[in-house]
Amino acid sequence: MQAHEIETTTVGAAEAVPGLETTFGNEQPVVTVPYSSLSRSPLNARTKPLSGISGLAANIRAKGLLQNLIVHEMKGVRGRQRKYGVCAGQRREAALDLLFEQKHITADYPVPVRIVSEGEALAISLIENSEREGLDPFDVLRAYRMLAEEGRSVDYIAALFSASPVTVRRRVKLANISPKLLALLREDAITLDQLAALALADDHETQEHIWFDANDWQRQPNYLRQAITRAEIDASRSRLVRFVGLAAYENEGGYVRRDLFSDDENAGYIADAELLQKLVAQKLDATAAEVRAEGWGWTETRVERDFLELNRYGRLRPVQRPYTEDEQREMDALTAQQDELAGKLEALSEDDENAYEEADRLNAEIERVDAAIIDLESRTVVWDAQTMAEAGAFVIVGQHGELVIERGLVRRENADALEAAGAEVTGTPEAEADDIVSAKVPKIRPVHSAKLCQRLTAHRTAAVHAELVGQPAVALAAVLHCLIPKALPEHYGHASARGYLALSGENNHDSLLHAADDLPASHAWNAIEMQRARWIAELPAKRAHLLPWLVEQDPGTTLLDLLAFCTGALLDGIAGEEKPHAINTLAGALNLDMTRYWTPTRTTYFDHVSKARIAEVVSAAVSPKAAADLGKMKKADAAAAAELRLAKAAWLPEILTDREVPATPSWESHDDEDEDDSDDADTGGGANGTPDADAEPDVGNGTEHVNATPADAEAAPVASNPLKPWPFPTADGMNGT
Repeated sequence: MQAHEIETTTVGAAEAVPGLETTFGNEQPVVTVPYSSLSRSPLNARTKPLSGISGLAANIRAKGLLQNLIVHEMKGVRGRQRKYGVCAGQRREAALDLLFEQKHITADYPVPVRIVSEGEALAISLIENSEREGLDPFDVLRAYRMLAEEGRSVDYIAALFSASPVTVRRRVKLANISPKLLALLREDAITLDQLAALALADDHETQEHIWFDANDWQRQPNYLRQAITRAEIDASRSRLVRFVGLAAYENEGGYVRRDLFSDDENAGYIADAELLQKLVAQKLDATAAEVRAEGWGWTETRVERDFLELNRYGRLRPVQRPYTEDEQREMDALTAQQDELAGKLEALSEDDENAYEEADRLNAEIERVDAAIIDLESRTVVWDAQTMAEAGAFVIVGQHGELVIERGLVRRENADALEAAGAEVTGTPEAEADDIVSAKVPKIRPVHSAKLCQRLTAHRTAAVHAELVGQPAVALAAVLHCLIPKALPEHYGHASARGYLALSGENNHDSLLHAADDLPASHAWNAIEMQRARWIAELPAKRAHLLPWLVEQDPGTTLLDLLAFCTGALLDGIAGEEKPHAINTLAGALNLDMTRYWTPTRTTYFDHVSKARIAEVVSAAVSPKAAADLGKMKKADAAAAAELRLAKAAWLPEILTDREVPATPSWESHDDEDEDDSDDADTGGGANGTPDADAEPDVGNGTEHVNATPADAEAAPVASNPLKPWPFPTADGMNGT
């Protein structure tokens, strides 16, 4: 091979040459240096053995070196000749080494290079290698860590790699994990997802303890994450955190364990549940004071919207005043905007590959405009000042963390006085009873057949079981929720309420499979079966050895995890019709998101419902336009089309979203003469001697603090004893406490 293949002169020192292809910057010209001055750089990102060198060497010998190397000057090297470390172009350097060994080139062979600083060397190496053959994850993390150790800012590194600062922070965080765990990454004995979970722990000792003490099944990322955040609240799932705001929590000194590997800005884990509870109460109380200043006789606060409780109250009927000129103009503008957005949505073509994304954007805009219209309409609602003093309002944390205000509520003892004063009160228990008696309820064909209801509720039961495995403390609370009323009948009464969680006492494995033959393909079932295999392997083979084995186990880990699995295996959650079910109490406590476990497809749903229902679902979940042509198709084709059109929509049938539980006896269900019954008086006034647990407390006319509703468990401090009970159900966001 001859030097004329590269048109420049080889010299001992670097000299400028005509520009050749490069992958980084133009601030330094391409120069040539002798082959003998090159050596491997310790800053080269690629550390795994190279491949395909002989073929590359043959190509260079035939065509010449067509692309320059990136080098930096090696400091601390003695000798007359400068030494350059190759930080980008390691495979080309290895090919030149092979050519030199084969005597095809000499020591003074001119090699085109671009010289950069040491600070840039590693970044350039990573960029070049990333754009070519994929780098080993270990090498990527090593490169980011070295750049950070050099003092490079996050913004600088992000600019080098055209990456977001969040991505840079994630990789630097991963690079600072325990060296022992990084070594496992090099050996493919641990995944990046597992490292990401372990990185939630700030110290290497905790990271190593959690990993090396775990069994294989415990090394799944979700279990690793739960081991670190067991006593903390998942901010991304907690509606109370959304209500208060993560920034407000931090401003008050609350600690957040950051999940840098989530795209959600509000991701993290809250450690100070007491502070969260305090902030929720403060915000609710402040709003309640503002609402009461409007003239209401009383206000109360709730951390959860309880429709059963709200239904005990009558409601004042307000008057809607005419719009002012400004309000009318605002309404006209919003209505015009609403029509314009609806027209754009209707004009979308299914042939456009971005149609569904654009439809999502337009639907979001329509929802925003609708909310503005509702807000404007609410401003025109007028309440009578005199009647307001006899009524009140609830200030509530909504299902998604929004603020909900229920105004015009009338207590039972105030209803007669208001009606006597001429106020129109609706929704009182007596009026509701008259309406029920007089109403003629037509027979309506159910949307879902009994068989489909059983199939769907079997999936719901399996999903609850899978969630219990990850949140074993909720399983403990659920068992206590069943046992306590039976152990303390003098406190809770001897009658069992349908709202209690149904633990059948029989294994639900076969009944679930019988109800839903597609369960084995579900994520929930796989998680359950993995747990089943785990316990079969760990538990003693003979029943006689079981109790001694259990006594020796750690109650805070092994026994709690085993309790969670067994509780889920005994759940009685299959139903043949759509109605409130006791398992919904547990689903709410677990903050169950069924979209993680069930997806609408032909086989799971659309083949089992009518064509009209298929069109209704697509229209609601995607857009009316997406459902327009389904009526012209055959049933099978419509079902297949619906599956495709809902591929990106997180839609669930009503039976999987409903969280209503069976109603429990309350004072509204008693006749007046029952209240005088001596037996009821002796036992607290409830039906069948059941204490009136649901009776409304004497709240007076003042603003109440957050009541002890089920959602308070979310913000309750975690007991030091893992087997110590706390209020059930726990709220959304608790992470395996």
